[in-house]
Amino acid sequence: MDLLLDFLTRFVTQLQSPALAFLIGGMVIAAFGSKLEIPDAIYKFAVFMLLMRIGIKGGMEIREADLGDILLPAAFATVLGCGIVLLGRVTLAVLPGVKTEDAIATAGLFGAVSASTLAAAMVILEQDGITYEAWVPALYPFMDIPALILAIVLANVYLTKRKRGSDVRVRIWPIVTESLRGSALSALLLGLALGLLTRPDQIFEQFYDPLFRGLLSILMLIMGIEAYTRLNELRRVAHWYAIYAALAPLVHGLVAFGLGYIAHLATGFSPGGVILLAVLAGSSSDISGPPTLRAAIPTANPSAYIGASTSIGTPVAIAIGIPLFVALGQMVFGI
Repeated sequence: MDLLLDFLTRFVTQLQSPALAFLIGGMVIAAFGSKLEIPDAIYKFAVFMLLMRIGIKGGMEIREADLGDILLPAAFATVLGCGIVLLGRVTLAVLPGVKTEDAIATAGLFGAVSASTLAAAMVILEQDGITYEAWVPALYPFMDIPALILAIVLANVYLTKRKRGSDVRVRIWPIVTESLRGSALSALLLGLALGLLTRPDQIFEQFYDPLFRGLLSILMLIMGIEAYTRLNELRRVAHWYAIYAALAPLVHGLVAFGLGYIAHLATGFSPGGVILLAVLAGSSSDISGPPTLRAAIPTANPSAYIGASTSIGTPVAIAIGIPLFVALGQMVFGI
C-alpha cells in the first residue's frame, strides 16, 4: 500500500511540470472556443529549432561517448520502432472497420518519435535532478527513421499488391530514399552530422540551447490546441483508433522500460536513460511523421492516423506517460 501511495504521489507531482501545463492550457482554451492562433511559420521554426538542438547535442555527445555504451540502447531503439509498426500491422489492421493502410500509417506514427514529448521529458528530468547520458536523445533517429520507413514500405507493398496482384515485386529502396528526404528527418540528420563532424559548441550554447525551453512551451501550447481540435476528426473514423491511441503509449513505453532495464543491467545504462527510452517508445510522431506519411501513403486517411496521434496519443504520452515512467524509474531505481 505504501509503495502504491508513493508511486501515486510521484505521479501527481510530475503532472505539475510547466511543460505539461502549456499542453493542458492549450487544450483548455480550445475547449472554451478561444480564437487564439499561432502562425504556422512560428510552429515550423520551433520544430526546426528543437530538431536541430536535439540533433546537434546528440551528435556532440556521440562524438565524445564510448560507442560500446551506445550500441545496445541504439539496437533496442531500432527494435522498438520496427516492433511497434509490426505490432500495429497484426493488431489494429485486422480490426473491423479499420482500413489496412490507415492502420499501418497509425502504427508508423506511434513507432516514430515525438520531438516535443522527448523535449518535455528532458526538461522534467533536469528539473527533478535525474541524470542521463547526454547521448540518449540521439537515440531518436534510431527509432524514428526505421519506424517510418517500415510503415511506408509495408503500406506501399500492401497497396501495390492489392492493385496489381500478390505476385508483383515492389522496389523498396526508392521508398527508403524518398522517406529520408523529408524536412523533419533532414533537419535531425543535419544536426547529428554537424554535431559529429564539426565543433558547433559555441553556437549551440549561445543560440540553440537558450531558446530550447521557450520554443518548447510554444510547441506544447500548439499541440494542446490541435489535440482538442482534432478530436472532431477522430470521431469520424472507427473508435478502435481511440482505444489504440489511449493504450499504445503506455504499452509501448512499458516494453521499452523493460528493455532499458536490461541495458541497465548489461551495460550500466542510467536510470534517466531508461526513462527517456520509455518516453521515446511511448511517444507518437508529431513532427517528422505526419508530413512524411501524407506524402508517402496518400491513400491513408489523415483523420485516422493524425487524429489518433495528436488528439489522444500525444496528450496521453505527455500528461500520463512521462509522469508514469518518471515515477516508475524513481521507484525501481530509488532515485
